[in-house]
Amino acid sequence: MNALDLARWQFAITTVYHFLFVPITIGMGFLVAGLQTAWYRTNKLKYLRATKFFGKLFLINFAIGVVTGIVQEFQFGMNWSSYSRFVGDIFGAPLAMEGLLAFFLESTFLGLWIFGWDRLPKKIHLATIWIASFGTLLSAYFILAANAWMQHPVAYTVNVEKHRAELTSIIEVLTQKTAVVTFLHTIPSALFTAGAFVAGISAWLILKKKDVEMARPTIKLGLITLIISFIGIGISGDVIGKVMTEQQPMKMAAAEALYDTTDSAPFSLFTVGTLDGSRSVFQIDIPSVLSFLATGDFKSTVQGVNDLQTQYENTYGPGNYTPNIPLAYWSFRLMMGFGFLALFLALFTLWRTRKGEAMPEGRWFLPAMISLPFMPLLANSFGWIFTETARQPWAVFGLFKTADGVSAVVSAGSVLFTMIVFTLLYGILAFIEVGLTLKVIKNGPSTELDYANPQLGGSSDKPLVMSY
Repeated sequence: MNALDLARWQFAITTVYHFLFVPITIGMGFLVAGLQTAWYRTNKLKYLRATKFFGKLFLINFAIGVVTGIVQEFQFGMNWSSYSRFVGDIFGAPLAMEGLLAFFLESTFLGLWIFGWDRLPKKIHLATIWIASFGTLLSAYFILAANAWMQHPVAYTVNVEKHRAELTSIIEVLTQKTAVVTFLHTIPSALFTAGAFVAGISAWLILKKKDVEMARPTIKLGLITLIISFIGIGISGDVIGKVMTEQQPMKMAAAEALYDTTDSAPFSLFTVGTLDGSRSVFQIDIPSVLSFLATGDFKSTVQGVNDLQTQYENTYGPGNYTPNIPLAYWSFRLMMGFGFLALFLALFTLWRTRKGEAMPEGRWFLPAMISLPFMPLLANSFGWIFTETARQPWAVFGLFKTADGVSAVVSAGSVLFTMIVFTLLYGILAFIEVGLTLKVIKNGPSTELDYANPQLGGSSDKPLVMSY
């Protein structure tokens, strides 16, 4: 393997691992804020315990997410310096805004939330977690805007003498529809992930008979959040499909393994292709559905991989402009499959526990609920794999190829060494994260109360304090 292949593998490992924590952090921030709001309004101890318990899990994922994100950014300079030089004037602007504005906002108010339990007025303390949560939204938007520019570059000119793209309008970069629709798809996905996380852990507490009083409202919160957010994912995903067809038709064709341009194109349920991914051999499909998903018209024409390859050769010159079709096809379906699996399990659990009924007692149910938090994580991971690999061979679609972005002076050996080091580092971080998470879950919600501080909810003779 050469330096390019190794650099791509390293960035893929880094990105997928980092994005395990991002949706949990975004979604959990709002759910914890909601639980604290419930405690603020009702003064019920179960909501305080829930806030503290899930707040610990939120903070663990936030910390690991920050560390893995920093490592990811270092790779732009180490392995992808040619890319950084060419697009740094544009791609770096949203990232700088994220670091200087959004991350500063969320980290500052999160710090106030962590250390302000017995120091800030109750209302002000509640406001800190809400502000921190909205800070994560702002942070996500800037990062997604940078990625959206790679999918659909706008507001730039190419300086031929300096061999770099230069920004002409930051407003256009931040407000282009690719950035907007991606954000509107990612945030429901984060809430979907957080809902499954809360529901799965709450189910475990109930089945193990640990603080059932607290876990019953939180499992409903998680399940309802999961179901409602799935509706948002479906609506925004439909919009993204149409935008993707307009801007990156090759990506849509790869997602469906559609090799030839077709009227009333079918949606493929299952496809077997040749080993090189150049054509399909056997296919099970639903007539006309792909045309509707791509354009909103069941009879419309959807361009195929082979015709687009010819078109791109005429536009961009000789070369292979076809992504890895099997990877794009199956990552797209695994994304949807794990998402639907989580939805069906949530619907079943919510139906079975309606009106305060007991949890299902089958042997399969506990393993299923323990696996529930992992289903959205897998769906998110395969979604990003599809988004990034189906754009290849482009780093910036139609403008800059991935092969041109690798650092010219970094050898394959150097990339391999750093990839091994970072993989080991991530292994250590995973061990720490899993260990801390399991410890928090095993211990369950804290029941240690200190009736000495009126800031945490009680009267002067019986206030509530719960420490981390």
